Amino acid sequence: MTDRLGVITDGAFNATLTARLDPGVSTEGLRIGDFVVVEGRDHLFFSTIADIQLRATNSGILSQPPGSASSFIARALSGTATYAAVQVKPMLMIEKPKEGDFVDTTVRPQPVRTIPMHFAILRQANEMDFRDVFGEDRDRFFAMGYPLTMDIPVCLDLRRLMERSNGVFGQSGTGKSFLVRLLLCGIIHRKVGVNLIFDMHDEYAFGKRSEDGEWVRGLKDLFGSQVLVYSLDPRAARRQGRQVDVILQIGLNQIEPEDVLLLAEELNLRGTAEATIGLLEDRYGQDWFRMLLEMTPDDLNVFCEESGAHPASLAALQRQLKLIGRRPYIVPEAKYAVIDDMVAALDRERHVILHFGPNSTVLDHMLVANIVTRRVRHLYQQKVERYEETRNEADRPHPLMITIEEAHKFLNPAVARQTIFGTIARELRKYYVTLMVVDQRPSGIDTEVLSQLGTRITGKLTEERDIDAVLTGVGNRSVLRGALESLDTRQQVLMMGHAVPMPIVLRTRPYDEAFYRSLGVEEEPEDAFERAAVAKARVEQDIEDLFGE
Repeated sequence: MTDRLGVITDGAFNATLTARLDPGVSTEGLRIGDFVVVEGRDHLFFSTIADIQLRATNSGILSQPPGSASSFIARALSGTATYAAVQVKPMLMIEKPKEGDFVDTTVRPQPVRTIPMHFAILRQANEMDFRDVFGEDRDRFFAMGYPLTMDIPVCLDLRRLMERSNGVFGQSGTGKSFLVRLLLCGIIHRKVGVNLIFDMHDEYAFGKRSEDGEWVRGLKDLFGSQVLVYSLDPRAARRQGRQVDVILQIGLNQIEPEDVLLLAEELNLRGTAEATIGLLEDRYGQDWFRMLLEMTPDDLNVFCEESGAHPASLAALQRQLKLIGRRPYIVPEAKYAVIDDMVAALDRERHVILHFGPNSTVLDHMLVANIVTRRVRHLYQQKVERYEETRNEADRPHPLMITIEEAHKFLNPAVARQTIFGTIARELRKYYVTLMVVDQRPSGIDTEVLSQLGTRITGKLTEERDIDAVLTGVGNRSVLRGALESLDTRQQVLMMGHAVPMPIVLRTRPYDEAFYRSLGVEEEPEDAFERAAVAKARVEQDIEDLFGE
């Protein structure tokens, strides 16, 4: 038996199985969260290592251990008087093919409903086991990384990823942005849906320097005309090497009361703000914001006398909302046509990145993301209703995933029910729209929203509250907690949930030239003139792709 580790000696269905390791198998070659297989009589049990233990048959040996010079005695005792054991948690099971029977490769592993007998063999998982459980790197499956001690690809089911909202978590410096890039590249490359990405920190649209000092390519560099960049910064279109497709402006007429109330903490609004805004909206309709900003002190007094608004509250509201009116991308009036065109681009399977540029305050992020997402979701709702009426496959919307960073700002308990993001997270893809929430503080996200996240990919977390939050609504919490706490700070993640058959710890695949080639992207020329020629050719091809349809 190759890669044998030991045999099962104890266990319970509602707990874990205990396996005694064979002599010669070192605990240092095993990791918490490793994928292993228990070979029962009739089934294979795909399992995870939950704990590693050192044991002895005689406690007297431990009270008088051999000295450092007695290595021979230590080796003699190993495997007899002293031994190692692991606790393994079966996650999935599949029936073993009988000798001479046809092997049905379409049969998938099922949830565990029993346990193996004593002395069932525990072994390392091999490439075929990984393929049976996680699939092959093709079609709907996309390789996210490798086991910690092997070089076998571990895949994610991208179609299942698109079916539910998802979360990417990890403390600062764990590589969340590059992990999100891998996921987005997979969705674009495999054509399983479309993306609307709020690029709040200039991470995804264009190339940038990594923490290792290497220049890495953005999604626009990799996929050309398949990705459209909408920017709030007019200067971004003039920067060399940054191809911006549309400059986006937000009109005061597009800002709704919910958008302002969402910013109550950032704007330091009083408790009377909601009632005051309601009076303004009753009088002026969708022009309430513009009319408030244009009011003179005399106009404020007249409005208060006629509506019953409190003068001090109205004046304070005007002062605070002028902070929004001064934002460079805010104009008195704007048509929804640009956002509607964005949805039309998503319909044509173009992926959209909203680039914030220097507009990087929390106020910018929350205001723009909420307005754009509300309109996109409204248009998708109309499309779904039409599809339900016609039942024509041509009318079915493409699944859309919206990516937001610093998700706790939009989904904390105080505002989760007010934001469109909280609504989307609870709808479970009712309108073909889901979220990818990216955050280093998952404890700041509303627990109801966390419980709706289908797939969670998390890097290292050290705060107890954050670990508890990531494991909200997840089974086998104690096993997964141990795996999560054992992660390194970089390029190691725990992947679990709807799009992966069983939780697994892996090291993420590098985001480098080899990865670009796997997407069918050519290498960047080293010569500057050649790079300029290639960039010009890409722009020309993009124009042809966009206007040739």
